[in-house]
Amino acid sequence: MSAAGLGIIAFLCVVAGMVAGILLRKALPDHHLSGDSRDAVKMGAGLIATLSALVLGLLISSAKDSFDAMNNAITEGSANLIVLDRILAQYGPPTQDIRDELRCSMIRTATMIWPEREDDKKMIAFEESPITMELVATKVRELSPQNDMQKVFQSEAIGICRDLLQTRWLVIERAQLSLPMAFIVVLLFWLTMLFGTFGLLAPSNKTAIAALTVCALSVGGAIFLIEEMNRPLGGMVKVSNAPLLKAIEYLGK
Repeated sequence: MSAAGLGIIAFLCVVAGMVAGILLRKALPDHHLSGDSRDAVKMGAGLIATLSALVLGLLISSAKDSFDAMNNAITEGSANLIVLDRILAQYGPPTQDIRDELRCSMIRTATMIWPEREDDKKMIAFEESPITMELVATKVRELSPQNDMQKVFQSEAIGICRDLLQTRWLVIERAQLSLPMAFIVVLLFWLTMLFGTFGLLAPSNKTAIAALTVCALSVGGAIFLIEEMNRPLGGMVKVSNAPLLKAIEYLGK
């Protein structure tokens, strides 16, 4: 399910709870919403609000960690690309084809993850793209060093290729992460019940209903942002492409 769809479902659930609370308020006798009964409902609402806040905080923290980890992986991988290119440049002219291929591969990767045009979205997924880094690593291993210095450069380049391969698959695996559905279902249930008590206790006037509707929009927006940050390579909220674009500027030069 998309992040926008999940956010809309969350909004509709809490609004439905609010409306149910308002209708229940009109149906119940007055003595059910006065004195001790009202205090008991408030205590229950306070408990649900605390639980909901804890789960929301946990989900936000998890989503932020996932987003930051992906951003760090992209930044670290981009830096390693520059280092690999400079090492290959120091090796000598025999590596020029490898450097050109590496640059073209990174341009394709940037276009897949951060498409500039709507048509680019039809390109194959990043994880299904040709595994160019494996080919680059193979070509680096096939180099024939002519002196000790070139042997050192080749050894360093092979190590960086290994790190880049690990980073690439780490990015792919992290892109598969998603919100635990059990958390979302339980959280929506709690929020629906909470807004039900809001509707039950709040006065039935336009100001109160408008305020609760804004709160419902905020809840839906929070769920939307959590799901978006859990998908840092897709959707509206993506990791920055600046590190990779900066690396591409230096590759092959």
